[in-house]
Amino acid sequence: MSLAFVFPGQGSQAVGMLDAFAANEAVAAVLKQADAALGEPLSRMIANGPAEVLGLTVNTQPAMLVASYACLAAWRAAGGAEPSAVAGHSLGEYTALVAAGVIDLADAVPLVRLRASAMQEAVAVGVGTMAAILGLDDESVIRACAMAREGHPGEVVEAANFNAPSQVVIAGHTGAVERACQHARALGAKRAVLLAVSAPFHSSLLVPAGRRLAQALSGIALRPPRVPLVNNVDAAIETQPARIADALVRQSYSPVRWVEVVRKLRDLGVTRVIEFGPGKVLCGLVGRIDRDISVAAVYDPATLAAALEGSTK
Repeated sequence: MSLAFVFPGQGSQAVGMLDAFAANEAVAAVLKQADAALGEPLSRMIANGPAEVLGLTVNTQPAMLVASYACLAAWRAAGGAEPSAVAGHSLGEYTALVAAGVIDLADAVPLVRLRASAMQEAVAVGVGTMAAILGLDDESVIRACAMAREGHPGEVVEAANFNAPSQVVIAGHTGAVERACQHARALGAKRAVLLAVSAPFHSSLLVPAGRRLAQALSGIALRPPRVPLVNNVDAAIETQPARIADALVRQSYSPVRWVEVVRKLRDLGVTRVIEFGPGKVLCGLVGRIDRDISVAAVYDPATLAAALEGSTK
């Protein structure tokens, strides 16, 4: 059995998401380190909220990074096996980088806070949005976006997340996204739903965020990963720190190719995937992409015990 670890992105957060691990020393150590790295009590926000504060992008991204890595720390402290590969969805790729030894947690937490600020500030609130298109193939979603751009020079709407077969998220200017939803429905989409997000993540409108991220990454020492890490932007494995940094920059304004990431993991021989972090969104997506890959989620002591048992069978 070849094992891969995956880490979720923004959206799975919840106040109290690590409460069940309150007595776990490994989790407490991660929270303490994160608080010191950020210079503020992020751990208190994770535990107590309020939800509207935790839900702000600039807080959600570092909180999710820390919560997911804390779940991994609990696994490692319990003697869990190490993976043969890692990956993360959007923000989750940064947790994967920490897990693979590319970047220290103390550097990753403030970097992710900067990433969140840069992404939020790249586009004024209300100017851009995202929508989920369900029940339509990738090519038709791309066509719907192209149709929405016709006659509207300068407006952006693009595929942003290829999450699973017939599940694509689009992003861009609000009006263009709304038109693309209409075209998608006309092309046969079962649903086209606007998402409650604060920015058009992973669209070309986020290029300014990429520039800020590149500047920040230039001051951080990255290392080659200890295990293969399949990135989002190319669904590729990079080992040179400069190429890893370049992929992270491009990831901020390019589509998340999660379907291709999972298929790449399978090509590497992965037969079991464990998701570390709140919820089990990625377990659901992996199951839709490849039913032959077994999945498990670790987000509290009970799921930790179950995953540990499942990995020894």
